[in-house]
Amino acid sequence: MNLSLNAITLQPLLALVIGILILIFPRILNYAVAAYLIVIGVMGLSSHF
Repeated sequence: MNLSLNAITLQPLLALVIGILILIFPRILNYAVAAYLIVIGVMGLSSHF
């Protein structure tokens, strides 16, 4: 079984992990949102270079 992590498989997985962490530790919401936006932005820009 070949597991490739691309933008389509990584985004829902990342959202799930961040959602669980926010439920456990509500104070990390700001950091989780910032990290998510940075990751999505880098993945979006990487397709242009």
